[in-house]
Order: sequence, then structure tokens, then C-alpha cells
Amino acid sequence: MVKNAIFLFFVLLFVGCEKKEAPQLNIIPRPLKYWVSSNTMKFDQNTRIIYEDPNPALRLMAEDLAHQIENHTSFTPDVIALSMAKSIGNDITLTANLSDSAYGNEGYLMQHNGMKFLSIQANSAKGVFYGIQSFLQLLSPPGGEKPDEIVLPAIYIEDRPRFIYRGMHLDVGRHFFPVSFVKQYIDLMALYKFNTLHWHLTEDQGWRIEIKKYPRLTEVGAWRDKTIVGHQSDRDKLFDNVRYGGFYTQEEIREVVDYASLRNITIIPEIEMPGHSLAALSAYPEMGCTGGPYKVSGEWGVFEDVYCTKEQTFTFLEDILTEVIGLFPGTYIHIGGDEVPKTRWKNCPSCQKRMKSEKIKTEEQLQSYFVRRIEKFLASHNRHLIGWDEILEGGIAPEATIMSWRGISGGIEAAQMGHDVIMTPGNYCYFDHYQGDPELEPLAIGGLTKVSDVYAYEPIPEELSSNRARYILGAQGNVWTEYLAKPQDITYMVLPRMAALSEVVWSPKEKRDWKSFYKKLPYHFSLYEAMGLTYSQSVNNLCFRIKEDENKINMVSIESEIPDAVIHFTTNDSMPGIGSKKWTTSLPVSQIHTIHAAAFVDGKQIGKVFTKTVSK
Repeated sequence: MVKNAIFLFFVLLFVGCEKKEAPQLNIIPRPLKYWVSSNTMKFDQNTRIIYEDPNPALRLMAEDLAHQIENHTSFTPDVIALSMAKSIGNDITLTANLSDSAYGNEGYLMQHNGMKFLSIQANSAKGVFYGIQSFLQLLSPPGGEKPDEIVLPAIYIEDRPRFIYRGMHLDVGRHFFPVSFVKQYIDLMALYKFNTLHWHLTEDQGWRIEIKKYPRLTEVGAWRDKTIVGHQSDRDKLFDNVRYGGFYTQEEIREVVDYASLRNITIIPEIEMPGHSLAALSAYPEMGCTGGPYKVSGEWGVFEDVYCTKEQTFTFLEDILTEVIGLFPGTYIHIGGDEVPKTRWKNCPSCQKRMKSEKIKTEEQLQSYFVRRIEKFLASHNRHLIGWDEILEGGIAPEATIMSWRGISGGIEAAQMGHDVIMTPGNYCYFDHYQGDPELEPLAIGGLTKVSDVYAYEPIPEELSSNRARYILGAQGNVWTEYLAKPQDITYMVLPRMAALSEVVWSPKEKRDWKSFYKKLPYHFSLYEAMGLTYSQSVNNLCFRIKEDENKINMVSIESEIPDAVIHFTTNDSMPGIGSKKWTTSLPVSQIHTIHAAAFVDGKQIGKVFTKTVSK
């Protein structure tokens, strides 16, 4: 009754608001519910940020919010404890005393009281943090002359996430990125309310985490003699022959973990095993089946050499994981488990002996044995194992969580068996794919995953009953870095696809709307520019695609992500206009040499003219 009365009060208060939820806010991800009034709320040099005490987390958030407001305005709000505030004026209050189970551990309530102050309330400091992220997106992007006051529409927001796992991944094995960029990546995640960073720390191409008991892992395994230039699929492979590498000290790891924790992000480290292990084997060749020699790879792909299943190897890996557990306080440890060729095991006397002693019939079952042993070790240290969906092969470990990347079938199978699942299928969640016409985009691994594809993704498969759907914890965007060597390469590939995924995992399914989301993007593009970030605008570009139809005839299609767009085109030397032909279907390649096309909305051209020359 109390909650309903409060709700009715704000509906009546916001008399200038339409009966439906409008107008649109620029907040991404979209809140669960919001109302905007014709009234305004103003903040100026007299504004304070008042936090509930004693709560050190809220104090830190208040101080950070004051700094953020300073970036936007000519003033810096004072920060004061609630117990010290004799009165409340046009202030911002942060409290974690909501005591309403409807908001869970991460939800929040933001409301202007109809007089002066704005409150952000939650059941926990974590919820307050997410409320602050929404508030910051109400402000104009920083830059230019700083105003003396902030004037915003009075607002009421009820918000909470749809999924408990909202993840982004970062591969630092193929290419290494400094601590400063990892922190920047974490800041972007926090902006969009992600709560988990999957940090891919070891690979065939480099070992990136200091392990004190095995110093050669970084002395040798963190460096390669060369890196492939161009695409892995190129017929004539070229290499730069430049020594490349790097690693994080344990002190740096702790620094990043602490930084993420302040932003309510848990880091899951990934230590790849039994495959993708060439960097480690190069440092300690006795852990492989052949004894080497091995080399840290300078090209991409899947390699035959993997960890041996002899006892020495398990001791080695347990020692490594012991140090990893000491650095990462989160529940989960990711062990990879993907793309494990079995050739070495089939020809290895130690592995075959292991199979005989354990009554294992196939090498797939040997992989399951490997994973189960590691899971048992992690469980003894109060940690939970995550693996890619290949660990289903040969029998899944009893308590393992599955990360489903090869489509959704692995996730469905694991959920049907009662295992927790994180969905990350390549067609929707691989942000190393092209996001527009490859001729207009930087070199990428392949594929095409447009912003609208990410936005359209539904993490819960239709095949699952409601009883089994509960095992889907959420979804994750993956960033593999074979072709991403610099920080600006990463930000170009994740922005704005990260924003699109954030709405998938946070916002209610029934309230997601592509047209509404698209209208928010100009604000977020301005935000990226103010932050000095490289980002993609491919969502505004036309995409030409050539596909075979059912008659094996190559057909040209033109796709646009712009809502309500009409494509006009020409096939001569003239530029398209509103009077040119409308593109309505695919055309045979044989009928086309050069196409000029542009998108129009309400008769006005959106963006530039795009040209495609087709080879017969």
C-alpha cells in the first residue's frame, strides 16, 4: 500500500508528463520505469551531495559524483554526511536504506521530491552506484564553456537489472594492453552498468600474469619473436619480426581488481587449459606431451600442443591457480577448455597410461577428467569453475558453469542439465566481428555483427521452459584481439555495441525498442567524443551484401540499421536523391556494375552516399 501511494503521488506530481512513459531519456540501459515532469530541478554552487553515514562506499561515491559534476560545470558540490546536514536544499542525497525487496541488490529509486532535492535510494551501495550512472547520463557531455548551474527535468525512476550476470570480456593474450587502458575499459563498463569483467590472461601468443613460483611464465611466455601482418587467412603470410609482449605484475593485478571493485565490477580471470597453452609450454616444456621445444606463437589459430595429463602438470597448474586465487577475490575462475586437439594425447604414453588407470575410453573423456580435477581443486579453495561449452564434451564437471559461445546449443544443453549458463554466442556477442560493410571497416577476424544484431539478441532460448530458463545467468560481449593491437582499436569495436548489449542484459525484454535506442546514440557519440574515445558510426552506414539465392545466383542487397529509412539508389554516374529509385529487394550481380545509394528519413538524406562496385 505504501509503495502504491508513493507511486500515485509522483504520477499526480508530474502533471506536465504524458500519460504514457515519455519523453525519451538518453539513459542507456533503459530504466525499468520512468516519468519526466514539466517541472525542473536545478543544481548550482550551493548544491551539496549528502551521503548516508556511516557508509564508506557511499562517501566514496559522493566524492566521485562531485568530481564528475565538476567536469560538467563551473562548481564543485560539497560532500557532507547526512548526520551533519542540518537541512536539505537543492541537494543530491545518496542513501542505502530503501528496504524494498523489489529493487534487489542492484536496483535503485531516483526521485525529485517536487520541491528541491534529488534522492537516489537503494537497498545497497551497489544500487546507489547504478543510480548515479543514470544521473550522469542526464547531464550534457562535458566540454566547452562550463555552466554555472545544471537545469534538468524533474524525474522519477524505478530501476533494476533483468540479469544478475552482465559481462564484458577482454583478451590481453593476443595483444597486450596497459593497466591505464584496462581501467578505462572498466569505466566504460560501469557507465553501462555491467558488473563482470572476464579477463583473458593467457594464450598461445602470450602469458600476461606474474606467477612468482614460475617466473619463466613471464620471462619467456610473455614474449613472442614476431607477429603476423595482415589476415591469418592470407595465402602468403607475412610477419613483422619484432619482439612483442608484456605482462601484469601481481601488484598491478591487485590495483586493477581494487579499481574494478570500487565500480562494482567483479573480475573473472581466465587461465587457459588444457589447450591454448603454447606460451606456458614455451616456458616449461616438461608440462607438454612431447617435451618441446615450443615457441610462443606469432600467428593465430588452434595448435596441436596442449598440456599433458601427467601428475606433474596438475601440480604445476594447481600452483598457478593458488596464486591466481590469492589475487582475485571473486567466486569464479575461468579455465577455458575450448579448442583442444587430441592428437598429442592419442600419441602420448603418459596420457594413454592415465586413460588406462582411470578407465577412460576416449580422449574426450580424458578432457572431462582434466576439467573435473581442476574443478575439485578450485572447489577446495571455495572457487567455482567456468569453462567454454566444449567442456560439455565427454561429460561435464559436476558444478561447472558453462559459457556458450558456439551458438546457443551448449547453453541449452547445460541448462537442461541444471548447470548455470552465461550466453555469449558469436553471431550476437563477438565484438571482434565486423560491424558494417567490411570495405568500410578496419581489418577484423570476419563475420558481421551489427549494432542492431546485438540489440536484438535474446539471452533466454525459446527451447527452455521457465523452470530451466532460470539457469541463464545473463550474457557477455567478447573482445578477442587478434586484429586489435591498440586501445583505440578496442573502443572502436565495442562502442556502441557495448551500449546495445547493456540494454539486452539490464532492461526488460518487452520495453526494448530499437528505434528508441537509436535515437539515444547521438548523445552517447557526443559522450565518447568528450571522453576522447575512438568509436564506430557504422550504425549510420549502409551495408552492401552479396549472397547466393536459392537458384545459386549471386544477389546484391543493401541493408540499413536506421529506423524508418528509405534507401534510394542509382546505377549510373548520378548521385541518388529523393526522386531516385527505391531499393526494395535484392538485384542480380549481373545487372549491376556500380551502385550509389543513400538513406532518407521523411524525405531528408541521413548520412552520406555509399558506393559499391560489383565484380561480375
